[in-house]
Amino acid sequence: MARTILTLTGPDRLRFLQGLVSNDLRRLPEAGILYAALLTAQGKYLADFFLVDAPDAVLVDVKDSHADLLEERLTHYRLRADVRITRSDTGVTLGTGPVPEGALPDPRDPALGWRLYGGAAGPEPAGRDALRIAHLIPETGIELTPDSYILEMDFERLGGVDFHKGCYIGQEVTARMKHKATLRKGLVRVRLEGEAPPPGTPVLMADGREAGTLHTSAGGRALAFLRFDRMDGPLVAGAARVLPDQAR
Repeated sequence: MARTILTLTGPDRLRFLQGLVSNDLRRLPEAGILYAALLTAQGKYLADFFLVDAPDAVLVDVKDSHADLLEERLTHYRLRADVRITRSDTGVTLGTGPVPEGALPDPRDPALGWRLYGGAAGPEPAGRDALRIAHLIPETGIELTPDSYILEMDFERLGGVDFHKGCYIGQEVTARMKHKATLRKGLVRVRLEGEAPPPGTPVLMADGREAGTLHTSAGGRALAFLRFDRMDGPLVAGAARVLPDQAR
């Protein structure tokens, strides 16, 4: 597990983030931790992260692969806000067993356990991919890519978007998808018969038309991004047969 912690300090930190990210920062002092995303003006995904309430600061817990991008964007939008953005050596440990003192619940799903901030980073828990698949949790840089819309990636179910907070970058497109459109594609859990192909393998219909893309797989199950109108017929990804494992 490779995570970077950005620390935001200064009196404008909550107001600054409130105008940028998909969740409502007014909830952070009580919740202690929120899941959120930064989007493009066109409503597409840039980065997802956890916002953690800390004394006189907000910690932004982001995957290493997206830390530079997120820090650059936050710095770009800072303008005259009284906010300082620095990197911290705070470690992140994940677990699903007994909850240590000071740990915070993963806000996406109770099955994901807890996150503990401080000290050295802990190792990646075993079976994390299988757990994500079982509970339909997208991962940064795998299921969540620059082509993603967060509602197609179940951010509403994961508590990562708030529809009452007011404006933020990409809010107009996200709200329109929520209120004026029926989603035609999204993240689903599937079963695999045969050898699992690598992430990114196209999922094809019997006539060769593309139905979507296969992503993380473990133990004969996988996450796939599929068109809902192409899920009913025979599907294949590489040499594996793909069988939707949930109703939409």
